[in-house]
Amino acid sequence: MATHAEENYLKAIFKLSGRHNRAVSTNAIAEELQTKASSVTDMMKKLSDKKLIHYKKYQGVTLTRKGKALATMVVRKHRLWEVFLVDKLNFKWDEIHELAEQLEHIESERLMDRLDQFLGYPKYDPHGDPIPDKNGNIDHHKDETLSDLIVGDEGVIVGVKEHSADFLQYLDGVKLILGTRVVVKKRYDYDHSLVIDMGGEELMVSDQVSQKLFVKKLK
Repeated sequence: MATHAEENYLKAIFKLSGRHNRAVSTNAIAEELQTKASSVTDMMKKLSDKKLIHYKKYQGVTLTRKGKALATMVVRKHRLWEVFLVDKLNFKWDEIHELAEQLEHIESERLMDRLDQFLGYPKYDPHGDPIPDKNGNIDHHKDETLSDLIVGDEGVIVGVKEHSADFLQYLDGVKLILGTRVVVKKRYDYDHSLVIDMGGEELMVSDQVSQKLFVKKLK
């Protein structure tokens, strides 16, 4: 049994380690959770004692099989609740992260299975992130972002790398949301910003933004 705080750390390591379970530094965890490095070090010792992570000082942190399974289930609950909040309670996608952070710690596996069924077994949450199934399997996006496309490429926005309210509100404001089809019309050498066409409407997108948007290339 893990505490809420421990689950939050496991989820952060899961996110930072990516699909290949790369080693994550304590500084990266501290930045992700906006806490002190000393606090992270203390928690790493606790998680290591519980056999949830592999931790060696100065060598980074990886999840054990047990730790990854627990982190995956927390992520599953978080993303299912996000779907529920948007699809059934009409919250906006920039309003749901903190609410889902609270709901993700509900322990009932039966409740989550019922919620999954009620929602029609969704594959992705409102931000385009894949939802693990009850066995922990995840259908990851390809690591292709808008910034990877070249002039003439066409794609559809399928996910976002950043979930901050400011970023999501910006995307809403410029209508660059999930499902939007885009064609790259121009790339500026100076700062790698793009001019994209969205169904007859052109928009200039900074490199900072384009690197945070997952796309499915169409042609």
